[in-house]
Amino acid sequence: MEEVEVLKIIPHILKSSHKKMWIDYDEEADVIYISFVYPPKAVEHEEDENGIIKNYDKNGNLVGLTIIEAKRFLKENRTNF
Repeated sequence: MEEVEVLKIIPHILKSSHKKMWIDYDEEADVIYISFVYPPKAVEHEEDENGIIKNYDKNGNLVGLTIIEAKRFLKENRTNF
C-alpha cells in the first residue's frame, strides 16, 4: 500500500472517538475487519444497507466494523457512497 493512501485516513482517525484500531483485510473474502478493542468481544451485530456490519459488546458499545465487499469502496468502483 502506498504511504500517500494510508495518510488519507489520518483526518478520519483524528475525528473518531476510537483512538486505537486494529485493521485486518482478508483479500480472498474481500472483507475488512476494524476492531476498536483487542481482543474483539462482539456479541451483537447489525448490518446496514451498505453491507457494513457494526459489532457491539454486551453493554451495547460499538467495538468494531466489518466491511463486506470492501473493494467496492475503491474510488474507481464507487457509485453513491
